Amino acid sequence: MEASHLGRPWLKHYEPGVPADFDVPEIGLPAFLSNSAKRFPRNPAMILAGPGFRSSFTYRQLDSLSTRFALALIASGLRPGDRVGLQLPNLPHYPIAYYGVLKARGIVTQINPLYKGRDFEFILRDSGARFLVTLTRLLDNVRAAMNGSNVEKIIAGGVHDYFPLLPRLIYGWRRAKAAGDSATLRDGEVRFSDFLKGGGRGRLSDGPASDDVAVLQYTGGTTGIPKAAVLTHGNLVANAIQIKLWQTDLKEGAERILCCVPFFHSYGLSLCLNNGVYIGAALVMVLQRMFEPRTVAEACRTLQPTLFPGVPAMYLAINQLKDLKRYNLASIRICVSGAAALPLAVKTEFERLTGGKLVEAYGLSEASPGTHANPVYGVNKPGSIGLPVPSTEARIVDLETGARLLAPNEIGELVIRGPQVMKGYWNSDSETRVTLRRGWLHTGDIAKMDEDGYFFIVDRKKDMANIAGYNVYPREVEEVLYEHPQIAEAAVAGISHPVRGELLVAHVILKSLAGRSAREWSRDIREFCRQRLADYKVPRRIEIVDEIPKSLIGKPLRREIRETASQRPADDGAD
Repeated sequence: MEASHLGRPWLKHYEPGVPADFDVPEIGLPAFLSNSAKRFPRNPAMILAGPGFRSSFTYRQLDSLSTRFALALIASGLRPGDRVGLQLPNLPHYPIAYYGVLKARGIVTQINPLYKGRDFEFILRDSGARFLVTLTRLLDNVRAAMNGSNVEKIIAGGVHDYFPLLPRLIYGWRRAKAAGDSATLRDGEVRFSDFLKGGGRGRLSDGPASDDVAVLQYTGGTTGIPKAAVLTHGNLVANAIQIKLWQTDLKEGAERILCCVPFFHSYGLSLCLNNGVYIGAALVMVLQRMFEPRTVAEACRTLQPTLFPGVPAMYLAINQLKDLKRYNLASIRICVSGAAALPLAVKTEFERLTGGKLVEAYGLSEASPGTHANPVYGVNKPGSIGLPVPSTEARIVDLETGARLLAPNEIGELVIRGPQVMKGYWNSDSETRVTLRRGWLHTGDIAKMDEDGYFFIVDRKKDMANIAGYNVYPREVEEVLYEHPQIAEAAVAGISHPVRGELLVAHVILKSLAGRSAREWSRDIREFCRQRLADYKVPRRIEIVDEIPKSLIGKPLRREIRETASQRPADDGAD
C-alpha cells in the first residue's frame, strides 16, 4: 500500500467531546466489572424481565457470582489459556460465566445456542474447549456433538434458575420438565447452581493481561467452515471505550441497556455487555424465544431502558406494532443499528414514533466489532455507515490488488486499522495472511468514502452479482425495493443462469396483498424498479414470500435465497 498519508477528513465531523485518539489502558476486561462493583455496588447490573416478574442483581452480586464461577473452574482444573464454550442466550448465566472465565484467565469460546450438528462439532474440536456452559434444554444437541471434542465438563443451567422464588417454583412445577429444564444429568455434567457452590471463598491470583486472548468469536458459519477471530482483552477493552466516547451524553451508573442483541454475537458482546459493564449500566434482558416486539415493548414500558442497540429487523418490527403508543417508548434515547443496512424509512419512522435517535453503525467480528458509526446528534447521511470511531483509520483500496488507495467516491474494498482489530484467526495462518495485510484488516466489504470522510457500504464481495458482464450490488437494489410503499421487507441475491451468467432474484414481504395476486404484485414491483434502475439491475424474479431467512442477529441469509431460487427451472422469471 502507498505510504502517503491521506489524512482523516472525518475528524471535522466529530461531535464536540469526541477525541480523535485515546490511550488504551493496559487492563483486562474483569477490571470493568471490579471498577463498577466498587463505584456502583448497589446499582442493578442485570435485570431479567419475564411474564409478570423481574429479577435484579447488583454489581456487587455479579462481581461475587463471577468470582465464584472462576474459582470453581480453577478447582475443576482450568489452566490459563484453556477454552470454555459459552452456548447461552441472554440470561444472567451469561455475564456470570463470561466474567468468571475471564477472571480465571480462560478464553471464552462463543457458540450460537441454535447450532447443532456439523457447525457445533467443528467449533468444539477447533477450539479445543475443555468446558462447556449451556442450558439443560440443549443437552441432547450437546451430547450429540461431543464426538472428537476435548470437553471434560458440561455446566448446564435452567432457564428458570434466576427467576424470583414464586415464578421459579411455578415454572418448575408446570413447564420445566416439558421444556427440558429438569433433564437428568449424566457423568461429566453438573448443574450451573451446583457448580457455583464449588467456588468456595478462595481468592483469585492476578487477572488477565491486556494482550492475553479473551474471546474466540466464530464467524462465517452460515457461508462455509466457521473461523474464529482471536480477540484479546485489549481489543475488547478498546472497543468498549470507543463505544462510550462516541455516545457523548452517556451517564455512568444511570443507563439501562435493552439487551436484545445476543451476547454470543460480537455486536451484543461489545455494545451491550462489555460497554454496559464499563459504564455501570443495567443490562435489561427480556425473556423471549426470538425477538418478540410486543414483549419487548411491554418491557420498555415498565423498565424504561435508555439505550437500545439492535438490528434493522428489530426496529422495523417495533414500527409495525399497531398500538405502539400504549407502551410509551419515550425512555429510549439512543439506538445504534448494526449487522445489516438500515433503510431510511425504518430510521425515520422509528425516530418519529419513539423520539429517540437511531443511527447506523458498522463493524465485523474481526474488529471486536465496531469501527464506524454515524454521529448520534451530528450529521447523519442516508445510506452511510458513518465515520471511523476514535483511534481508527479506514481506507478504500482497489479490489484487484488491495494495495492501491482510491480517491473519494471511488468504489473498492474497505480496509481498517485500529486497536480493536483482532490478533488473527484461530488455527488458520493462511486465512490470517489473507485478511491481515500490511497492517490493515481487509473487510471483504465493497465501499466508498465521500469527501467528508463518511463511508458507504456498497455490498459484500461475495454477494456481488455479475449480470451480462456488469457488476450489480444486491444492497443497491434492496434500497430501491424499500422505497415501494407496499414492501415491508426485501432481500436480493444473484443466482447462476446458463445464458446470462447470473440473474437477480428478489424475495419480498408485502404489507398486504390488497386484493391482488402475487403475480400482479410481481409485475407492479418490477415496473417500479424499471423506473429507478438500469435494466440489467432489475430483478428478473420477484417472489412474494411470507418470510425472509435471517441469521439470529437479523442479517438476511442470501445463501438460502440463492439455494431456494436455484431449485426452480432455469428461466428468467419474467412475466
